[in-house]
Amino acid sequence: MVYKNDYNTPVRSFKHLKLYERGEIFALLKEGKSIRYIAKKLGRSPSTISREIKRGTTLQLKSDLSSYSAYFPETGQAVYENHRSNCGAKIKLAQAEEFIRFAEEHILKNNWSVDTVVGYCKIDPYWKDKYIVSTKTLYNYIDKGFLSVRNINLPLKIRLKPKKKRIKENKRILGKSIDLRPEKINSREEFGHWEIDTIIGKKSNDNALLTLTERKSRYEIIIPLDNKDANSVSNSIKKLIKMFKDDFKKAFKSITSDNGVEFSNLQSILNKYGIEVYYTHPYSSFERGTNERHNGLIRRFIPKGKSIKDISLDTIQRIQNWMNTLPRKLLNYKTPEKLFYEELSKIA
Repeated sequence: MVYKNDYNTPVRSFKHLKLYERGEIFALLKEGKSIRYIAKKLGRSPSTISREIKRGTTLQLKSDLSSYSAYFPETGQAVYENHRSNCGAKIKLAQAEEFIRFAEEHILKNNWSVDTVVGYCKIDPYWKDKYIVSTKTLYNYIDKGFLSVRNINLPLKIRLKPKKKRIKENKRILGKSIDLRPEKINSREEFGHWEIDTIIGKKSNDNALLTLTERKSRYEIIIPLDNKDANSVSNSIKKLIKMFKDDFKKAFKSITSDNGVEFSNLQSILNKYGIEVYYTHPYSSFERGTNERHNGLIRRFIPKGKSIKDISLDTIQRIQNWMNTLPRKLLNYKTPEKLFYEELSKIA
């Protein structure tokens, strides 16, 4: 117990008075005891007893119709319970009805996350004077079943068991190490630096996808490959060069890759454009963290083991468009597409 001042009253923080304690207050007041005496007797602070007496004091009438004030434990308890019923955040579903409908549509139809919905509305002028709730509150509404969205509809939060560090000799070194990559690339200060990887469906007899992610804007390009080999990757890069035309050297200043054999021709193709290729350390996919994160988003639509041959070009294009038009928290809820073309317009 902690004692306060000179009256040696044990202070019990944040403990509410019980009904039996209110009965003791009533009895001690009847005996004419002081507030300090009652506080010491109950192990409470005098201010707690004083507030309780004010709370439970009510006006009474005598038989001669004259009035008097007196404390009653039942009154104090009733007032306390009424105050408690009004505590806590209020569920204002009626006020947030339009926002709730917006959230349901974008989570279910557009695969937005809960935080993306809230963050987007916070910066969208349309919602400036409209009622929206916080990310935490929206999650609470979903947990309580107030929305047609269920937790099973939300992207899974997967926790991976950390792997033991494996130290192996890197037998295949295709080019310049990521250790030589300039700080302006590492810090994402400059536009035009990309990460590249491939995604496979079935382990054999299947097509693949080439994925490129621009580090600053998080803009994504997905290109179907006939095979996961160097020739297929080389042909796709050549198509990319034709697509961007004169802007290619401005939009592509460097590419970071792993040491997969499919990227063995990458540097020779890009040399004449003055584009540097950096290669990560073995077993270090985190050194292409942005691209790996985006591959995870693609896996929502194309799980491991699903044949890529069976996926149409239109579907692949829709996945790319979805990723590039998804508001991102790390971009202050702007879209990668918007930032990419803003940067491109500065240099074009």
